[in-house]
Amino acid sequence: MSLIPSFFGNRRSSVFDPFSLDVWDPFRDFPLSASSFPSAVSSQFPGEASAFVNTRVDWKETPEAHVFKADLPGLRKEEVKVEVEDDRVLQISGQRNIEKEDKSDTWHRVERSSGMFSRRFRLPENAKMDRIKASMENGVLTVTVPKAEEAKKANVRAIQISG
Repeated sequence: MSLIPSFFGNRRSSVFDPFSLDVWDPFRDFPLSASSFPSAVSSQFPGEASAFVNTRVDWKETPEAHVFKADLPGLRKEEVKVEVEDDRVLQISGQRNIEKEDKSDTWHRVERSSGMFSRRFRLPENAKMDRIKASMENGVLTVTVPKAEEAKKANVRAIQISG
């Protein structure tokens, strides 16, 4: 009994007939192969996967605060939610709605994404959870999380030991 034919599923084809070649795909049965990725993501998340994936967020730390900036062009602040969970998780989410189609319209290209998006960030221990502020201007959401002041280090001085 040969292992090779059973490993490849007993596929037999003629090497000389290019139309009967059955190319072995090592990722064919893999749950998230490159060809099935968009459909797998869109089946798990309602709406288009591109809106979920393409929400860009910058996180910078200054001496006073952690600052998050998210590009959300075309969205109003009413379409965006900023939430903080008890275990120090900041969540930015929302939904970009699809434009209503008119039967007489002819679409040549659709590149803007629509659907739900969500991004989550675990905040560090020094975040002041009760002082978080958010603002939105020109399609850019800015979330500012102030930092707690670090405890001052005790002033330590060396003592001479006599003897």
